[in-house]
Amino acid sequence: MATDPLLSIIIPAYNEAANFKVGKLDQVNDFLATQNYLWEAIVVDDGSKDDTVQLVRNWIKTKSHWRLITNHHYGKAKTVATGMKQARGEVRLFTDFDQATPISEVTKVLDKYQQGYQVIIGSREAPGASRHQEPYLRHLMGRVFNLMVQIIALRGIHDSQCGFKAFSAAATNDLFNRLVVYKNRRAKDAYTGAFDVELLFLARKFKYKYIEIPVKWTYVTTSRVSPAKDSIRMLMDIIKIRWAYLLGKYK
Repeated sequence: MATDPLLSIIIPAYNEAANFKVGKLDQVNDFLATQNYLWEAIVVDDGSKDDTVQLVRNWIKTKSHWRLITNHHYGKAKTVATGMKQARGEVRLFTDFDQATPISEVTKVLDKYQQGYQVIIGSREAPGASRHQEPYLRHLMGRVFNLMVQIIALRGIHDSQCGFKAFSAAATNDLFNRLVVYKNRRAKDAYTGAFDVELLFLARKFKYKYIEIPVKWTYVTTSRVSPAKDSIRMLMDIIKIRWAYLLGKYK
């Protein structure tokens, strides 16, 4: 495209063949194809061990405005950062492959961007949000975890972990280069981590204008997440974020 797009969609992928086969990327493409602004979509593969890469590569051959980037398995933080920094859009949104939050919610993101917000946080807890099919225990654990996030790092942000966040191009290029805890971490498994918390912590520290917006969200069953184990690991990461701040590493 001769002109840079208004919107870049970044979709991290790790062993997503099952989600691909039920048309998740088709849902994204079908929605974006109806919009009257320039857009691009980037799938960033995180060293998938199934046939995700080949499936996406073949699919993209028949599509416009799509790209595929392949990484070694570094984890979600590196995967998202790769796509966000290689994107060209004025607004850059990362969203989960499984479309737990449907891509149509990006309309709310663009509205807030036009109002001057530089960091837009999809929230399952903001007034007007909706959650569907989530097991009660999973929800309870999530709320306890968020309480700890607020106490240690992000007071006043009620949902730091929804995988639907957008940044202006300027905020992207600044904040993703300031990561400390998640800068060069290499993953050994499918652990997602709390890189969202570090990004939002940095956004507040460097006074970017941010807002939580209510989104629709549907729980998607996955065997890649261990709620108890991963919550403990994420809590330790949040403590590392606070420690990095106290040591003056965020400059």
